[in-house]
Amino acid sequence: MNFIDSRLDRITMYRLLLYYLVGLLGAAMLLSALGFLAFNPLAIALSAGYLVGVSVLTNRIFATIFNVPSNPESSLITALILALIITPSTSAQNLLFLTAAAGLAIASKYILAIRGRHLFNPAAVAVALTAAAAGESASWWVGSAVLAPAVIVGGVLMVRKIRRGQMVATFVLTAVAATAVFALIAHGNIFVVIQKTFLESALLFLAFVMLTEPLTSPTQLHHQRWYGVLAGLLFPPQIHLLSLYSTPELVLLASNIYAFVVNPKVKLLPRLIKTLSWGPNVHDFVFALDKPISYQPGQYMEFTLPHKKPDERGSRRYFTLASSPTEQTLRLGIKIYPQGSTFKQALQAMTATTPFAAAQLGGDFVLPTDPTRKLAFIAGGIGVTPFRSMIKYLVDTNDPRDVTLLYSERNVAELAYGDVFAAAQAKLQTKVVYTLTDPNTLVPADMHAGVITPELIMAEVPDYRERLFYVSGPHSMVKAMQAVLKAIGVSEHNVKVDFFPGYV
Repeated sequence: MNFIDSRLDRITMYRLLLYYLVGLLGAAMLLSALGFLAFNPLAIALSAGYLVGVSVLTNRIFATIFNVPSNPESSLITALILALIITPSTSAQNLLFLTAAAGLAIASKYILAIRGRHLFNPAAVAVALTAAAAGESASWWVGSAVLAPAVIVGGVLMVRKIRRGQMVATFVLTAVAATAVFALIAHGNIFVVIQKTFLESALLFLAFVMLTEPLTSPTQLHHQRWYGVLAGLLFPPQIHLLSLYSTPELVLLASNIYAFVVNPKVKLLPRLIKTLSWGPNVHDFVFALDKPISYQPGQYMEFTLPHKKPDERGSRRYFTLASSPTEQTLRLGIKIYPQGSTFKQALQAMTATTPFAAAQLGGDFVLPTDPTRKLAFIAGGIGVTPFRSMIKYLVDTNDPRDVTLLYSERNVAELAYGDVFAAAQAKLQTKVVYTLTDPNTLVPADMHAGVITPELIMAEVPDYRERLFYVSGPHSMVKAMQAVLKAIGVSEHNVKVDFFPGYV
């Protein structure tokens, strides 16, 4: 799994989803050519290409009208999803259907939106509207037994990447259980029904691809579980309201309403004020806000930075907010290497006029509600950003929580946010322990050399069994610290790790 995780961390979730959808279409064309699917491979390719063209063009038009950053990756994903759920054909009638579906899907992102955030899954909106207005329905042909292995393999990688396993599992189990109940009531063969639900319905594609769409699904774990339950209960086709029977797109739209209610509603257009640096690679970007924002220290947001020729990591990234809710600015602490992604290169080249958008506030890596709970923060490199947010908040609100911070960095020059941590030491008696990992660096007397070890934790945090540990940093470091804490007897229930989609 470490090998898989290291590969997944090299690309964003959006680019992984794009590859996944292209792979499914490629598999469908191959299986059709071999006679395992009743479609013309050329029709699949032409339908997909046509949807891509209409989606990209429509997206550019609406982005210009609404004067917002254009995100071509999003329109590509929407087009490919439509290609997998609308029966491929090159007939004139089907091309009209494809045009309407692609146009409606992209338009919904801009029109069916509140505060710049679209309410519904675009593909689901499109096929629901075409079904209601013109009687043209999506067949969800991707729900085929011969395509199921490809759907499952790619879907598992997606879920592994975005850590939405509990939500997907809750949905699938609830949907299967609800479908089985209807089979029992109808005296049907429950095993055959379950098999068909798994292999010959929209269940898996809906779960892996559409239910998990970040902007229209909950951002916090407890809401994600209920989201999965709700969608699962609505999934059986026997569910109906008067003459309106359940379809995959209607299930998704109904669930999206729940997600919208429970999710924070925020869309920002931050403006760069200044950039601070620690060493050659660690930078702190400070932005002015175009409107007030309410969030919890330690949460993340998704940022969109359109730029020319984006690499495989795309033009959208998730970053933990380094700023505190008590501040009037937004801060992002980011490590940038000379040969870094095109996104980070564009970030370095930003000016006060560069279009930049922030949305999808979320995350459960936040302070506990119990102010008496003893805490220990373990940070590796730029993983210190959520702790800057939390500690700055505690200082500004004069909240004297018992906190110990263990902060590991390569050398003194790259240690970030020393002013905030020094203020916490002076005002709140927060304990801050620095460790430097570069063997060639000079280690000051008040710091430690090397990585964070079990011995260091036990020495600096003698009451470690009583504390709630927060761990943030590179994936390999987080996994290593989880193993270290387990080895010294810290319960896994007392360890929280920072994760957000697209963390690389």
